[in-house]
Order: sequence, then structure tokens, then C-alpha cells
Amino acid sequence: MSTNFGLLGTAAGKWETMAGELKKVETRYGDTVQKITTTENWAGFSAVSAQKGFAATRYEFSAAQVQAKAIASLLRDAQEKFTDLKKKLESARDDAIAAGMTVSGEGRVAFDYSKLTPAERSAYRHDPDGQKTITEAVDKWQKHIDDRVKAVTELDQNIKAVLETAVTDSNKDAFGKGADLSLSGFNAGATGDLNQALKAEKAAQEAAAKEAEAAKNGPKAEGGIKFTGPTAGAQASGQKYGKEGSAKVYADLFKMTTEGKYQNGDLTLSGVDDITLGARASATYGFTHEGLAVKAETSAGVRAVVEGRADYSHWAGGYGRFEGFGGGEAALSGTARWDGVSGSAKAFAGGKAGVAGGGELAGIGAGATAEGWAGIGAEAKGTFGKGDDGKWHVGGKLGIAVGIGGSVGGEFTFDGDKIKKSATDAADWVGDTAGDIKDGVVGLFD
Repeated sequence: MSTNFGLLGTAAGKWETMAGELKKVETRYGDTVQKITTTENWAGFSAVSAQKGFAATRYEFSAAQVQAKAIASLLRDAQEKFTDLKKKLESARDDAIAAGMTVSGEGRVAFDYSKLTPAERSAYRHDPDGQKTITEAVDKWQKHIDDRVKAVTELDQNIKAVLETAVTDSNKDAFGKGADLSLSGFNAGATGDLNQALKAEKAAQEAAAKEAEAAKNGPKAEGGIKFTGPTAGAQASGQKYGKEGSAKVYADLFKMTTEGKYQNGDLTLSGVDDITLGARASATYGFTHEGLAVKAETSAGVRAVVEGRADYSHWAGGYGRFEGFGGGEAALSGTARWDGVSGSAKAFAGGKAGVAGGGELAGIGAGATAEGWAGIGAEAKGTFGKGDDGKWHVGGKLGIAVGIGGSVGGEFTFDGDKIKKSATDAADWVGDTAGDIKDGVVGLFD
């Protein structure tokens, strides 16, 4: 009742001013630093890398403006809604007083006996029906005022959640969809429409409630088996702007895939069994804005993969895999892009059997592979960069066989999205724990 909601408008004005200043910085950056990469005096891989990096920096300046303007708009809308609800609360209090009630500063309603004559007070107090009428009237007005207070509280909590979402990077242009290279930068997808944001927040809350209810009602299981074959085909395309050229020929006599998934709350168990008998050859090449990529491979034979995985929310996970191969294969590949480099070469004829396993904690994973070979061949592979799954990979593999041999390999992965979520959860937990400790210490001396 005593809050000055006009301060929200004052804060909104400062956010709008900030957006204007950020626009000046973006323009100056584009006309000076970023401009260097658009001249003909700089070419090659370093120029391509600089173009990516400088464009990403300018993107963040632009995203910061979107975020600042969105917050300004949200604060203005919040001021309007809070002011309206405050007026409704004041009106409810005035109506209760006009109906013969008193309303304390804490919002507690009571019957105002001071407006009655001594005779009327005595009659009310000694008349059971009169006491019932008073109690019902007090309860009615108390609920009316409580509902008005509850509306303010709910709006306050929802606006807090909306503001937290507005300053969290939506990554709408990340993972190759645009110039965004930061997973925790400014939010270029921030909305300044409070009504729209509140609807989205309500939908998210309802979805979370449904998910929690579904988890309470028991685990869910799904899966199936799929057969295909024989199939064959060929396709080819030349290099185009921003896309690699490719060629592919395949003939699968038989393919069977079995998948299963079991989910119970945050726990997810999944498995896949894939068997393929056939032959294929493919090649890709190109030099695009993402860098250089060349790959060629061919294989013929039967291949089987069995994999099981367990995940608990975004905090932890683990997997185990068995692979078997009989036939011949050869491959050569190399990439040099802004988000990493990789290279591999292999040639093999005979039979393979191998196992792999690994785990992940808070977005950071580690895994290892080991294979036994019966035949002749060699393999070498090294990877550093971002994969198609959006994770960063660092690893390698070496193998050789002349009659009998094998290979070993290892890899570390870094999932930026899971790392960010885990860090946020940890920060929230630390904050809540610190608050509990503080309340406990204060309570000892109250």
C-alpha cells in the first residue's frame, strides 16, 4: 500500500537510455573494428575466423539493446499493472469500511462496533443470529481483501520470473543458426510485452505441473522395432554458397533398428540396437564460411551396434556401447573450421568387436573405447571442436592390426547448455542454503 510504483517508470527510463548508449557502441564497433574484416587487404583462414568473432561481438551489442529495451517495456507494463491492482485493493478496503468493517494496516478485517449505539452492541452480542451475521460479513470482506492481496503477490512473483527469463540468453541464433557464439550472452529473443511474457510463464508453469503430475502417476515407457530393406540409391550435389558439395551411393540389403525408452521423473533410461547389412560410399567437400571440410568413405559388410544410456536431468548421465563389424572399410577426412579441427584416416578388412563407455556430470563428459581386430588395417583419428550434437569434443583414437590387433580411444565432451543449467542450479542452491543458515543464526539470537 505504501510502495511508490512510479520508481518502476524511472528505472524503465534508465534502461531505455542504456539501450541508446549501446547502439552508439555497436555503430562505432562496426565502423572501426569489424570493418577491418570487410576489406580486400585481409584474406585466408585468419580473416574468416576474425569475421566470425567480430560478427559475434557485434551481435552481442545488438542483443544487449534488445534485452535493455525489453526490460524497460516490462517495467513500464509492470508499473501499470501494479498501480491498477493497488487501486483495486484500496477500493476493496474502502468498500469494507463503508459496509461497517475496520481494516488494519496488515489487512485484517473486523466488525466496527464503534459505529453502533450501546443498545445495538448489546443486541448483536446477545443475539446468536446477529453474531452469525457479523461473522459471515467479516469472512466475506476478509476473503475479498485477501483475494486482492493475492493478485498482487502472484503478479509480483510472475514478473520476477519474467525478468529472469528476459536476461537469460535464449540462444535463438546459436549453434550455427546465426552470428551468436556465446551460450550465456545477452538475450536477443527478449520480449517486452508483459502480457505475452506472462502467458508464456503461465504455460511453462502448467507444463511443469503436468510433468510433475505425470511423474507422480508413474513411469512411462515407449519403444519399437523397425525393419527396412532392401534399399538402394544415389545422390549428388555441387558446392553452393554456404554448403558443401556431396555424393553418396548406398545399397542396404537389410536393416533392423530397435529402440526403447523408460522415463520416471528426472530419470531416463534408453537403448538402441541397430544391425545393417549392405554397402555404401560417400564423399563431401567444400570451403565455406565455416571453413574447410573434406571427407570420403566406403564400407561393405555387416555392422551391429547395441547401446544403453541412463540420464538424470541435466546433472548426470552414463552410457555403454558394443559394436561389431565384419567386412571392409576405408575412410579419409579432415576439417578446419572456426569451431574446431579434426582429422582421421582408416583402412580395414576383417572383423572387429569393441566396447565403449563413459559418463557425464554437470555437462562435462568423458568416455573411452577399446576394440579387438582380426584382419589387417590401421586407424588414426583426432578431434578438437564442436560436433553436430552442439557439444565440444576433445579426443582421439589409434589402432593397428596385422592378423591380430586392436584400437583404443578416448574423448572429453563439454555441453555448454547443461553446464550453464547446472551452474545456475548450484548458484540457486548456494543462495538458498546461505539464506537458511542466515535465518538459523539470526533465530538463535532472537
